[in-house]
Amino acid sequence: MKKLQAPRGTLDVLPQDARRRLKVIATADEVLSRAGYEPMETPVFEDTEVFARGVGESTDIVQKEMFTFEDKAGRSLTLRPEATAGICRAYIEHGMHKLAQPVKVWYAGPFFRHEAPQAGRFRQFTQIDAEAIGSDDPSLDAELILLLDEILELAGTGPRRLRLSSLGSRDTRAEYLEELKRFLRAREDELSEEVRARIDQNPLRAFDADHPGTQAVMKEAPLLLDRLAADDAEHFAAVRALLDMAGIEHELDPTLVRGLDYYTRTVFEFESDRLGAQAALGGGGRYDGLIEELGGPPTPGVGFAAGIERILLAAGDVTPERQPTVFIAMAKPDSGRLAFQLAGLLRREGFRTEMEQAGRSMKGQLKQADRVGAYATVILGDTIEVKDMSSGEQQEASSPADVPSLLRSVHEREASAT
Repeated sequence: MKKLQAPRGTLDVLPQDARRRLKVIATADEVLSRAGYEPMETPVFEDTEVFARGVGESTDIVQKEMFTFEDKAGRSLTLRPEATAGICRAYIEHGMHKLAQPVKVWYAGPFFRHEAPQAGRFRQFTQIDAEAIGSDDPSLDAELILLLDEILELAGTGPRRLRLSSLGSRDTRAEYLEELKRFLRAREDELSEEVRARIDQNPLRAFDADHPGTQAVMKEAPLLLDRLAADDAEHFAAVRALLDMAGIEHELDPTLVRGLDYYTRTVFEFESDRLGAQAALGGGGRYDGLIEELGGPPTPGVGFAAGIERILLAAGDVTPERQPTVFIAMAKPDSGRLAFQLAGLLRREGFRTEMEQAGRSMKGQLKQADRVGAYATVILGDTIEVKDMSSGEQQEASSPADVPSLLRSVHEREASAT
């Protein structure tokens, strides 16, 4: 019989790695909650139009990378490739414009893109996403950059650099795109076939090309950052000033192009040299026209997304500390009911508790207690004994209710000795 395996480009997350992922999500929750961002969830699949209209028909995501299928009623659905379009759809659908603005939300969950798997990049991946919808204040742009930086710092990703730019308003961008198209057509023979094919659809992607001829051409290309309208330039200057005040170093990069059409004004990306060529840890920007594009009223917004797999890859193989463990061993076969009852009591009292559940001998049970890293073992026999696994000292408990206090005493001795 054929051995079954996970689909190509997907990842089985085993317990040790799952603990690390939960730690990153818990860190994000702590950091974002302090800034007023509330958790939110949207469906794993959406109507395909949400992404076609929101992300952009000309993007690689829509053209090449989406997992799209028909349901039994013939409707086109897509596994979400990113979070922002779905959150904006929910903002419109549920009348969230009636809430106090800006609406601040965050989410962590799975996303899907059909692209070539490589280190830190999978076809099913997990992202942390944060959005602030309903205000164009530059402090929100700076705030989200600072919050992402704090999450990356606490996750242990190490040295990183922040690339920053502005794409201006949609009108400014439209004028610039016409200028860029004329420039590219004049040098068309020097461009890659892929860039030539997309001059009309998405000329900005030429800045991301790895084709040597295209790269040489783009060194002389006009830059959108030099074409910003006065109010866009003022907004960008305010964002940079707030980052400077907060002590966040950043690299101004006029060629920074995010892979989604909805971005306006501020765009940013954090990178790590630990990740090699695919250096991005996470990034985002402002999308002041997206909600209107999806059928809602004109509403500004800004957000970021960061990949948990890439964060963990940059952080390296660091095992998070686990709560100290208590093990319950049974010296008598008929102690099973008491062991089960005591385990429930200890867990309610806040102890991480494991118990004998595999029919081992007493010697085997004590070995298992060592394997799980127990600092104390509760031995159920004619009496109830609490054994300090470091010193070997045992104390008798007069009843199950006395066990928690004895365990705390053992833990306090261990902590003071350490």
